[in-house]
Amino acid sequence: MANTPEFFQLRPAVEQAFGYSHAVRIGSTIKISGAVSMDAEGTPTAVGDMEQQMKNVYADLEAILSHFGCTFDDVIVEDVFTTDMARFLEVSAAFRSTIYTRQFPTGSWLEVKGLAFPEFLIEIELEAYKAS
Repeated sequence: MANTPEFFQLRPAVEQAFGYSHAVRIGSTIKISGAVSMDAEGTPTAVGDMEQQMKNVYADLEAILSHFGCTFDDVIVEDVFTTDMARFLEVSAAFRSTIYTRQFPTGSWLEVKGLAFPEFLIEIELEAYKAS
């Protein structure tokens, strides 16, 4: 049934340990939890490197979108949380324009005091829409 939630876990062991699912699709809407730069065991990667963390985050988001048959063209909301907005702004403009080639989504960019682990510099959550 189209309105039955379809859950997806990118890293099942990590998500089980922390108590969340990375994404859920209900009908034509896909909500994706905040992605951070981590390996398969949940260990932070690219510590201290905003640009590489951002690239790692978008790679994970792309994998999740792909699971649901979506691309970044289907993203309607992108919320960015970062501990260093100035650095994010320095590296994001050129990179994000290679991801969002048709249009940019709505969303918010927030500088925060901290994320789940102090090594994380950026976390991005998405909402996508894909007509069935």
